[in-house]
Amino acid sequence: MLETSTLFIVPTPIGNIQDITERAIAVLNQVDLIAAEDTRHTAKLLNHYQISKPCFALHDHNEQQKSATLIAKMQQGQNIALVSDAGTPLISDPGYHLVNDCRAAGIKVVPLPGPCAAITALSASGLPSDRFSFEGFLPAKDKAKTDTLTALLEEPRTMIFYESPRRVLDTVEKIISVMGPDKKIVLARELSKTFETIHGGPAGEVLPWLLEDENRRRGEFVLLIAGFKADPNALSQAVLQTLTLLSKELPLKKAAALTAEIHQVKKNALYKWGLEHL
Repeated sequence: MLETSTLFIVPTPIGNIQDITERAIAVLNQVDLIAAEDTRHTAKLLNHYQISKPCFALHDHNEQQKSATLIAKMQQGQNIALVSDAGTPLISDPGYHLVNDCRAAGIKVVPLPGPCAAITALSASGLPSDRFSFEGFLPAKDKAKTDTLTALLEEPRTMIFYESPRRVLDTVEKIISVMGPDKKIVLARELSKTFETIHGGPAGEVLPWLLEDENRRRGEFVLLIAGFKADPNALSQAVLQTLTLLSKELPLKKAAALTAEIHQVKKNALYKWGLEHL
């Protein structure tokens, strides 16, 4: 039997209906109420596993208002399971306000491990997985999307986004524009479903691949972008500023030597930069 007055975070399949744990099924069978992002969508999963429990609609538009209702039910001893349409709740899905309110009210929150599209895609992407950042959905508007990608130009970790089929083409074009055609990306679509596809390469090569077949632009996408790798031979702004100031008082060769000593960089690279820019 479950403890009383508890909120259970229950991940659900991202595509293949078999991708649900025995523990998740047991919890859904035993709770008093299931808070679902879309009750009609969740009903299909519950019917498949012959789970008969009342559902409560909890989505982006009503979560802050309905959270108090669910808190009151748990304070009265009920157990509630929180599910989203697919994957782990709260990961670009509703649930944050409810969980935050539960913790503030001293209500126990129990997370179950399970499906998550971002982690599933990362594991098969071939991009570094030791450090990564989940960025959710990119903004839909052009300028906001450009600004977001520009701010991430020097992000060293693998970046994970969710993207819709309507915007994926525009997003890849924007990556090329902001980050360059050589930026390595991976598109993972329809994960765990019949037409699962994981395709990666330089953004400039992924774009024509997308354009070749309209079917490649269908379904739900996880977009991964390789992190920034600094050029060990690149000269920082601080180094260049030092060289520029010294070169006003000293011959370039001497200025380059002193700058190299101050910043522990190669003198020849400084001298070459000075010849081209000073």
